[in-house]
Parts: sequence; structure tokens; C-alpha cells
Amino acid sequence: MPTTLSNPVYTPPMEPYLSIVHRDDDILVLDKPSGLLSVPGRDPALYDSLATRVQKQFPKALMINRLDKDTSGLVLMSLNRKAHATVAAQFENRTTRKSYIAVVWGHLAQESGLVDLPLAIDQDNKPRHRVDHENGRSAQSEWHVLDRLPLPATRVKLHPLTGRTHQLRVHMQAIGHPILGDAFYASGDALDAADRLLLHAEEIGFRHPDGRDVSFRVTCPF
Repeated sequence: MPTTLSNPVYTPPMEPYLSIVHRDDDILVLDKPSGLLSVPGRDPALYDSLATRVQKQFPKALMINRLDKDTSGLVLMSLNRKAHATVAAQFENRTTRKSYIAVVWGHLAQESGLVDLPLAIDQDNKPRHRVDHENGRSAQSEWHVLDRLPLPATRVKLHPLTGRTHQLRVHMQAIGHPILGDAFYASGDALDAADRLLLHAEEIGFRHPDGRDVSFRVTCPF
């Protein structure tokens, strides 16, 4: 495969090969490392993914939610179709509770805020997305400052209220604070400041197929 920004050589991490946070009869909760695809790509060189690794051990497992390749953190998979329908519907209906940790370029002036900007795929720069007030789909993200760092950078907690592709990455860039190490949406010092995308899906809460309200958390690695 050519080594370009849009199609780099894929070298997924091998250690740990698979990190299972929780397993029961209905669901798997997994901690995906940065650099690993959630599902396989069309190119045979992109076959290795969280889904294919899990399905070697749990052949009936189905992906419920996904993360970008370079985002780390919590991913859910179902172990039967009833559980899949029950939990996937909560993502569709936006009743899950999700929080992310990110480090963004610059110092945010306020302590918290809401980004409400519609998003659409950038037809000239796929798979990138962009703010599009004419054709974009509604997208909202909440942010809360955790710490201001000397880089200058800010550690933030992010809550996506919708689930658009690259939503948090585009929204933070759009307000002038791209996520460090983001090869798609950061440039210059913001891109060079980290050797990976500093975005991590830290916590998720939802109604378990058995009717309980559950939540899971994995510590941010940066």
C-alpha cells in the first residue's frame, strides 16, 4: 500500500492483542487501542481489526458501536442478535451516555461549552468531514475543561450528543482547538505535538439487555 496521508501503511498494534473489559452472555466490552481498525477495510491489507480479532474467539459477536482507527477506548459488541438489537437501538435513539478525554491545541477561554455545527463528508477530501451549514447533518458536542497545560494545550472531557463520523475531531478544529496528533484535522505544532491522536473513549453507560443500567470505564492512556 502507498505511504500517503490518506492511505498510510497499516501497522496495527499487537500488544495487547485483545483487551476484554467485561464479558457476559449478551455483550462484550472492549478496550480498543489507537491504531487498530474497529472493522476490517475492503483492502485485504486492512483485514486485521477489533471485530476480526474478537470473532476468532466469539464467532457470533457483532459490532454495536465503532471508534475511528486512531481513537482508543470503549467499544461494545453483542453475543446474540437480541442483545445487539436492544443496545444498538439505544445508540440510534441517543440514549447512551458517552464521554471522551482529549488534549486539544491552545487554551480554551471558558470552562465549558457546546459546539452546535452541522457536519457532512468533505467530497474533495474523503474520508475527512467538514462543517456544512447547507447540507450537513445536525451535530452537537459538549466540552468541559479538565486542565490547562503549558504546551499550550488543554485537557478536556467531551460528550457527543450526536454520533456523526469524526464529530469530536471536526468540532474541536472548528472552534480553533484541534486535537493533538490528529493527522486529518490538525497541522503544524498541533499535529507534531503527539505521536497519536489524543482522543480516548473513556466511559459509556447504557441499559443492559437484562434491564439493568450499567456503565463501564477505561483509564485514559495519555
